[in-house]
Parts: sequence; C-alpha cells; structure tokens
Amino acid sequence: MSFDHQWNKVRRANPDHSANYAQRWRDLAAAGHDIGGEARFVNAMAPRGSRILDAGCGTGRAGGLLIDEGHTVFGVDLDEFLISVAEEDFPSGEWHTGDLADFDFAGAGITEIDVAFCAGNVLSFLDPASRRQTLGNIKSTLKHGGRFVSGFGAGRGYDFDDFIEDVKATGMFVDQKFSTWELRPFEADSDFLVLIAERL
Repeated sequence: MSFDHQWNKVRRANPDHSANYAQRWRDLAAAGHDIGGEARFVNAMAPRGSRILDAGCGTGRAGGLLIDEGHTVFGVDLDEFLISVAEEDFPSGEWHTGDLADFDFAGAGITEIDVAFCAGNVLSFLDPASRRQTLGNIKSTLKHGGRFVSGFGAGRGYDFDDFIEDVKATGMFVDQKFSTWELRPFEADSDFLVLIAERL
C-alpha cells in the first residue's frame, strides 16, 4: 500500500523545502545552538557500541552524533535529498531512502537494534493511515528488550493519547514519558511528548 505522507505534501507545495530544512540545521549549528538533545538522550540509554536505528533520520544530525559516540547507526528517511546530505556529512553511517511504513528492514540487515528513535517531529509527518504499520515496522527491528524512543509536539495532528494507543497496539510496553529531551516530567498540559517503549 502506498501512503501520502505529510512530508511529501509539504515538498510538493514547496520544492525547496528539503534544501531549506537542511540549511536551517546547518545554520543553527554554525550559530552555536544546541542541536544534540535527542542524541544525548539516546546515548545515555544505549549500551556502548549499540546498534541504533534513526527512523526518519533526515540529514543525520542526531545519528551522526551517535556515530561519534561509537555506535553503529542506520538511518532511513523517505526524502532522498536529506539522505544525500546525511551520506555527505556522516559517511560512516548507513543511510537508506525509504518509507518507514513498508521499508524492508530485515532485507537491509537492520535487525537486532538496541534503540530505535524518531526525532524532529517525524511521526507527525506520517500519513495517518500509516501510523500503526510504521510503528510495527520499526518495532520489528528491535531485539527483545530493545527500546523505541520518539518525541514530537502537540498541535501537529497526532494526539498524544492516540499515539500511545498506537504504540501499545504494536505490542510494545510504554516505559516512560517526558515533556522534553532533558527529562522534564510529562504533565497533562505538556505540549511535547518524549516516549520510551520496550519490545518485550
């Protein structure tokens, strides 16, 4: 089944969107802004030398920092331009163009993953019809006891309660919820959710 993800709709409306997105992160880094919060979070919970999946990796900005920490990083994103940036900036990563909903992870050798993560509001850019399939496909990469981490903001069309139910529907167990990548507690009125789930 083919899905029409929100990211593709944005790209159709603005053909320069991907290039502008990549340049924005480079500009932020050049200006001294902290763009490594997600990577620090994942690094703290990953055993040394882990196999990590950056699901919706974009330019590889988070995965690249995890490579620097000694992890083996696999990235998958449907945007071929962003993948080309990841390949250029972080050549020691393994980057793939593909749809997270139906990407053949096993065929690409992306299995026995310690931590899979979605940063940068990735899940809010999915076609709503693909959500559970995408989460299930990501879960399939995890080893038993492996963990899934995702963070995205409120008001982006994916209700937090619906997301949590979708995660549970894949058979994963929700371990923790935070409101920031800096481990602030999640409250009823939080406008951002960072969730950790585990494949049992």
